[in-house]
Amino acid sequence: MASSLVRPSHDRWIGGVCAGLARRFGISSNTMRLIFVISCLLPGPQFLIYIALWIILPSED
Repeated sequence: MASSLVRPSHDRWIGGVCAGLARRFGISSNTMRLIFVISCLLPGPQFLIYIALWIILPSED
């Protein structure tokens, strides 16, 4: 059973979005952060999506 998508109260650096996504997809949070940083080098709204997820996703606590 997959875990729900929330921002964890531990292992967060800024907003916990990458840690929450990493937990949801079963990968390391550092891998997810690396994927995010690399994706920011490509054109697109990645940073805006991060901010939106930070606002929309509930915190774990």
